[in-house]
Amino acid sequence: KSIKNTTMKIGILTQPLATNYGGILQCYALMTTLKKLGVNPEVISRTYRSLSNDYYGMFFRFYHHMLYCIHHMCIIPMISKKDRNKIAENTNAFINKYIKPRTIQLYTDKALKKIINNQDYDGYIVGSDQCWRPRYSPNINNYFLDFTKGKECKRIAYAASFGVNNWEFSKSETNICSALAKQFNAISVREYSGVKLCKDYLGTEAIHVLDPTMLLEKEHYENLINNEKEPNSSGNLFCYILDQTKNKTDIIENISAHCKLTPFTVMPKNKLTAMNAQQNINDCIFPSVTKWLRAFMDAEMVITDSFHGCVFSIIFNKPFWVIANKQRGLARFESLLSLFDLESRIVSDDQNNHLNWSEDIDWNSVNNKRKKLQNKSLDFLKSNLFNG
Repeated sequence: KSIKNTTMKIGILTQPLATNYGGILQCYALMTTLKKLGVNPEVISRTYRSLSNDYYGMFFRFYHHMLYCIHHMCIIPMISKKDRNKIAENTNAFINKYIKPRTIQLYTDKALKKIINNQDYDGYIVGSDQCWRPRYSPNINNYFLDFTKGKECKRIAYAASFGVNNWEFSKSETNICSALAKQFNAISVREYSGVKLCKDYLGTEAIHVLDPTMLLEKEHYENLINNEKEPNSSGNLFCYILDQTKNKTDIIENISAHCKLTPFTVMPKNKLTAMNAQQNINDCIFPSVTKWLRAFMDAEMVITDSFHGCVFSIIFNKPFWVIANKQRGLARFESLLSLFDLESRIVSDDQNNHLNWSEDIDWNSVNNKRKKLQNKSLDFLKSNLFNG
């Protein structure tokens, strides 16, 4: 049942939106959920200073380009902001159509504070994705709402993620962010390990909730696919691999042969490099968000090393295998899969010939667990938005 409070305006602070399918869809799902609750959400578009068109941004890009050239002792084309916008044209189309309202791009703390002072937000939600991982955030202090100091407002973290189960903050960041965290009305995190990190390093209590994408049903995503008239996928073994290795390729070939499935992917033909951008920038363009969603809809099985690859496999009830991606943070995978007793779906990238790739999943059990977790997660949002 929706709670009507159309006067409440909430600013959402999440990772910069670009070409990350999971990052885009978690933001979309959180906004959609808040709108269903009768809240007016707006994304606060905090992003990296290096992408700005001011002198700092242009100098930053030129400086790092020259370092790269010196390192390789050659002069090569520079990856321009125009190139980066080009490869994101499809994902940006989804963002512009479905994730709104949003503020203008905010490259600095000064620009962020100016927007906040000119907007009448009743509160702020930080989340989700790895917004509490210092190396990924434009300014980690912003993601603990340092710009709201002295303001009377709601401060909530929803499914915030540290990404890993160890502490990556510097001593200075820890001191600042722990003080800021204590000003929050409520904190929820996306991983079990995050509950402990909050207690041990921030001195705050936190609860474990679902990633926002799991608050919406598969039918909602199917409607998006149908709205965009996405054609059928080109295979039935969806391979969503972020970090390619030979071992991962071997696993895919093994599963394909064993299960008699046709592999396909939804990724650019080539990775964006200066050389690839010069030769054919069109091969570096990311396919649309709904094409990515369609892949889960059409797949008979999914093989992935992505957190949101796991999430959407669960949402669409597709058998899946997760190749451990330690570089991007293994805690996220372990925490997610433990919620549904699916830890056995994690394999290492050298574990190729020792598993029954046709092993079934008890989807009734998974879906029942997910419904209970949805209720818990929604109760967290409702109680902290509308009470007190």
